[in-house]
Amino acid sequence: MPTPSYPPLVLASSSPRRRQLLEMAEISFTVLTMHTDESFPSGMHSTEAARHVAMTKASAVFHSPQYALHHQGQMVLAADTMVVLDDEVLGKPGNRREAIHMISRLSGRQHQVITGVCLMGTAQTFVFSDQTEVCFRGLSEAEITHYVDTYHPYDKAGAYAIQEWIGMIGITAIHGDYYNVMGLPVNRIVAELKRLFPG
Repeated sequence: MPTPSYPPLVLASSSPRRRQLLEMAEISFTVLTMHTDESFPSGMHSTEAARHVAMTKASAVFHSPQYALHHQGQMVLAADTMVVLDDEVLGKPGNRREAIHMISRLSGRQHQVITGVCLMGTAQTFVFSDQTEVCFRGLSEAEITHYVDTYHPYDKAGAYAIQEWIGMIGITAIHGDYYNVMGLPVNRIVAELKRLFPG
């Protein structure tokens, strides 16, 4: 059965992984990004924080002159993915030392990956989040340094990407949406698009 056709989206993200996932799901889109503050209020729960940042990203694009000029009326899709260990959000590592430290903390542990998603349109805005549990086996120091020095995961929350070498050799189980860990809960997004654009 062919994939349902939805109006083209405006993806408020420069992430190549999110672009790849939308392409794989056969969802038409264009990319428009704006620099945004990805901070969130102190004490905000990680689930709400992911939604908050996603909405901030979507709003920055939706209210931009570029959107008004080229994409008026199209729905904006924005997302923010957070890695959470022991209720602490692990952001993107700033350097090699931080990346090694983050992965060492995840080694042999279970953590959560939470992606906040915002679909913002002229008539309505819909915000949700999806959570996946990820389990790492115990990783050796050599494995961790090899990954960091080979893949340079400095643009990735928690300092790793599930689809790369470290995920293949280190992750023993996931509970939830695999693609959510990559950065976009595609199944849930498609479900919401079906609801928003029936038929």
